[in-house]
Amino acid sequence: MKEITSIHNSFIKNLLKLQEKARERKKKGLFIIEGKREISLAIAAKYEFDVILFLPEIISENEILHIFNSNVNRIEISKEVYQRLAYRSSTEGIIAVTKAKDFSLEKIQFKNDKPLILVAEGVEKPGNIGALLRTADAANIDAVFIANPKSDLYNANIIRSSVGCVFTNEIAVGTSKDIITFLKEKNVNIYAATLQNSNEYHKENYTHASAIVVGTEATGLTDVWREAASQNINIPMQGQIDSMNVSVSAAIIVFEAKRQRKFKL
Repeated sequence: MKEITSIHNSFIKNLLKLQEKARERKKKGLFIIEGKREISLAIAAKYEFDVILFLPEIISENEILHIFNSNVNRIEISKEVYQRLAYRSSTEGIIAVTKAKDFSLEKIQFKNDKPLILVAEGVEKPGNIGALLRTADAANIDAVFIANPKSDLYNANIIRSSVGCVFTNEIAVGTSKDIITFLKEKNVNIYAATLQNSNEYHKENYTHASAIVVGTEATGLTDVWREAASQNINIPMQGQIDSMNVSVSAAIIVFEAKRQRKFKL
């Protein structure tokens, strides 16, 4: 087992690039996970691990072996190295360098013929993406599609804000056009959350194969979604503003769909 004590170590410098730059993550096919909970969720999702770094003052090698098998590559690091690498201050002394998965649409396989899907178009803030993934996990929906992504899903902020739900959801990434084509080929009805030519969301029937599509607060959905939708829907506002945070809007509609399915499926 190796030990690294210097923040100037070339391997550590490469990990910092991996952590900070989406281009490096894509090039290497690797990303970084911090914390026992997030790593445990990645293990359950059958992610493969390249190497595990740990701070022995916080977590022992025996604990590492209890989480993983004895074949996993392990590196003991100093407190200085750990503090340089750790994105958060409380991640239990463990950092995993993990192999990325393929998020292409072709990898999606639904477990039933009436899937419930959440589609988010052009959402830029990692915190909003993380919240959408938490909503999807909480509702136990069939898949989340990210259309025209502005950030890669292995961004440390997304992993953190999703509390690991980037590993618990079935996820695909693609252009809006490609996702629309996929949904139509699968006979999935599209419900686009938009103010234009729309019905109130709770008046629609989501008990069949359904995709709920949300966009950003600033610009909303692009025309391609409004034109492709089986029905445009809105959440009626009762105050002085005309929109809500995208993750809140998505949660309202998704849980209405789940309520309907509980009683009608």
